Amino acid sequence: MARVLLVEDDPAVQRGVTLALRRRGHEVEVAASGESGLLALERYRPDLVLLDLMLPRMSGLEVCRRIRESKQVPIIILSARGDEIDMVVGLEAGADDYIIKPASGQLIDARIKAVLRRVAPAQGGPSAPAATGTEQHGDLTVDRTSLVVSRHGTELPLAPSELKLLLFMTATPHQVYSRQQLLEQVWEHSFYGDVRLVDACVMRLRAKIEDDPRKPVYVQTVRGFGYRFGPL
Repeated sequence: MARVLLVEDDPAVQRGVTLALRRRGHEVEVAASGESGLLALERYRPDLVLLDLMLPRMSGLEVCRRIRESKQVPIIILSARGDEIDMVVGLEAGADDYIIKPASGQLIDARIKAVLRRVAPAQGGPSAPAATGTEQHGDLTVDRTSLVVSRHGTELPLAPSELKLLLFMTATPHQVYSRQQLLEQVWEHSFYGDVRLVDACVMRLRAKIEDDPRKPVYVQTVRGFGYRFGPL
């Protein structure tokens, strides 16, 4: 199972989440602040970070941004703030998923497993492409064996969701996918309200692979439906 770093200042939530995850076989390290969470990240080397937004002193958003400056460890935001703007801002800061508290241990465990499957999509999972080897898409080189994406010979630091989305879409260039289809295949969610996960991930991915994210060549919007992978 996974080594999970829980960054959460509420003792009751700490106990509840820790107990639920340990019962399901996960190892859990708890940090009560953003600063201690960043220190624990280096010491504990977790497989995944569960991150509250409302932390003392350093906010969860700032912690998320700092982690993303140097690491691509999966991040799931676990927050009582369920407003759409909070979710979008959290996802745009680099999170891979967003869970609204209170949440059952079963749900948190399922989301953890789904996010971790994105770290190694070539090794399994319902949406893992069958192909292996290296592909060239314009200036992008996609190595499905090593799970490395490069542009002009430089490896791109893609977060797990960004990598999984790109691998999924490049497996069928020019195929149009609705947001709901991508949500189900890449995030393994079925609730339509979570399609904002797709839009936020597309925005972050475009910022890394496009010359001009406002005029995308690779991940193109199909108005009224969803997205497709170019270039044409």
